[in-house]
Formats: sequence, structure tokens, C-alpha cells
Amino acid sequence: MSDYNRELIERAVIRPAQLSDAFDIYNLIKGNANELIVRPIGDIVRNIDRFSVAYLDGKIASCASFTIWPEPGDFSRSMVELTSVVVRSDLRGKGIGIKLVKGLIERIKEFRPSMLIVLTFTPPFFAKVGFVEIPKTEILHKIYSGCINCTKHVNPFTCPEVAMILRLPDGDGKNNNQ
Repeated sequence: MSDYNRELIERAVIRPAQLSDAFDIYNLIKGNANELIVRPIGDIVRNIDRFSVAYLDGKIASCASFTIWPEPGDFSRSMVELTSVVVRSDLRGKGIGIKLVKGLIERIKEFRPSMLIVLTFTPPFFAKVGFVEIPKTEILHKIYSGCINCTKHVNPFTCPEVAMILRLPDGDGKNNNQ
């Protein structure tokens, strides 16, 4: 890693999003509509407590959010999906997105989900923080509850996004879903 990238990462402040960040988050997501599902501004405001941002030099450099997918009958097996993960195009590949995602993962761990999932066009990015590819059939609950409403693809199984998972240990250090 270059000294420049290291300095950028050190200057980037990771924090929960604030209501005043909503328009900047919306514009960042909308500016990457080819890679993300665009969210209405009202959805971002209603879920602002689920967003984290990387703040750099007075501007949002990156954002990420999460959605909890409850497991009916056994909430301890619920999964959390990382969503709306995006880094400003001029800052990609510099480590700021990784710093943000790691921070959001730590925040999500407080809920003690059994796993984190992501559907992504950039598997190498998520592999850097421990996600591994899985078949979409392993997350059917999310597919039928969330992807069925997708505005980009008719069939979730022909969607080119890659499903990935990060299994989380429980409080005893054991993997929740081995």
C-alpha cells in the first residue's frame, strides 16, 4: 500500500450516517446505478440508522447499509445483508471502502446474526474482508423476500450478481452455522 493510500485511509472517518447525509448518500448510490439498486430518498431517510459513511475532507467518500433478514422460527439464525456499498469513483482501490465495510461489520456483530451476506458485482472486494462465494440457493429466504422485487432482473437466478457469505462466530467463538 502506498503512503498516499495509507494517509487517505487514516484521514477517512467512519461513522453512522446522519440525516444531513441523506442527499449525498442518494447521489452516490444514484451515480452508480449500473452497479447498485437505486434507493428512493425516502427509503434512505427512513433507514438512515442502517447506513454508515466514510467521511473524507468534508465529503462522503463511501457509504454502506444493511438489511436484516429474519429467520422465521429461529431469530438467532437471522442473516444480515450488506447493501448499497459504494465508494466514490475517484477513491476506489485506495482502501477506504474496506475500512468502511470492516467498521460496518463490527457494528452489525452487536446484533449477533449467524451470517452476513452480499450480492455483488465485485467479489474480489468482499473477499478481502473474508466473504466467500456461495450458490444463491443457500440464501433462498433472501432471494424470495428481496430479489423478487428487483427492478433490474426478472429472475434472481439469472442475475449476474454473485452471492457471498461471511459466517460469524457466536459469543463462544464457535461458528453459528457449521
